[in-house]
Amino acid sequence: MKVGVVLIAMILSGGNLMAQFSAGSDGSDGALSITVDTVLDLPMDGIFNHTTITIAEGATLRFNRNARNTPVYLLASEDVLINGAIDVSGGIANQTNGGLGGPGGFNGGQPGLNEFPPGAGLGPGGGLGGEANRDGAGPGAYLNSGTNSRSVNAQNGTPYGTPLLIPMVGGSGGGGSEGSPGFGGGGGGGGLLIASDTLIEVGETGRLLSRGGSDGDNNFTFDPKHGGSGGGIRLVSPIVRGTGTIDVTANPVNIAGDGRIRVDAVDRRQLNLTFTPIRSVSVGVLMTVFPQPTPRLDVLQVAGQDIPEGTVPANTFILPVGLPAEQTIRVQARNFQGLLTVVVRLIPENGSPVEFEGQIDMNSGNPASSDIPVVFPLNIGVNIQVWSKED
Repeated sequence: MKVGVVLIAMILSGGNLMAQFSAGSDGSDGALSITVDTVLDLPMDGIFNHTTITIAEGATLRFNRNARNTPVYLLASEDVLINGAIDVSGGIANQTNGGLGGPGGFNGGQPGLNEFPPGAGLGPGGGLGGEANRDGAGPGAYLNSGTNSRSVNAQNGTPYGTPLLIPMVGGSGGGGSEGSPGFGGGGGGGGLLIASDTLIEVGETGRLLSRGGSDGDNNFTFDPKHGGSGGGIRLVSPIVRGTGTIDVTANPVNIAGDGRIRVDAVDRRQLNLTFTPIRSVSVGVLMTVFPQPTPRLDVLQVAGQDIPEGTVPANTFILPVGLPAEQTIRVQARNFQGLLTVVVRLIPENGSPVEFEGQIDMNSGNPASSDIPVVFPLNIGVNIQVWSKED
């Protein structure tokens, strides 16, 4: 008798969760129906507010990255039905450029050219540049660091992120390789979050893809391959079901790190998706799309140049001629606690990245900021990345 009471309580609790959950869509973008291959421009915040979302069999939906390179957030107040594909995979590199990351993912490193060294891949798990046929350029990392044909490689990227995919973030780029010219690194897979008030169904022919991009150097059998890592895909809805596929692997011709998959749902009785790779997936009942308050870091000033909050520094910031290499970067933190350690990473287009640590005292206020001393490489474009560090 007591068991029956417990079961009824559990069912009622699940029903309440389903009735109360909101994906956060205000429906202002109406119904989204994709019947042919389509590329949409990503809004500045990355958020689409739909009523229903339908991807027909045989159709693929892709996105142009926005200036902030946010992930894609597809929110629906009603059902999401996917029988085609949604693809936020990283781009393929060549002998001119590294591959572009998918939206919310990170670019691959630039190729070397004669005496100019290759660049590192972007992102927290970016692979380092390297020689084509000796030490080798490193693949991008995410869930894991990946491997290459020469076993353990010091150039490999470092794993990062959490199984919850909070915050949502994509994969990292592979490092470029030396040559005359060499090859760029593959782009990291992007970040994709789909949330519905009611139902997400990925049918038998449905595919959600955030694969790492190839380095493009498929003919050099001695090259250890330096592709981008897989990205991140998260589904949040009271009911998630279907027999389709979610794929966050690196491109098969590369041996980069795998991405991450997260499914949050109350009713998973018909959840029979194929997860590739299976080690990338975690499942739970975290029924919130944008947890509040959300910690965030912003770069507010670089070498005396102000940057509006909520934007990102230029991908190719060049220190103005005449300024000394020793400069500061002002970093602002919101919704952290205590004494926060932050890492500023400067990634030149050619050569190895350098990192600088600083601290922000959150006891002084929220937000709080600090000027981090750095040393810029001169006369070269530099990508600036900032993240928090757990001591």
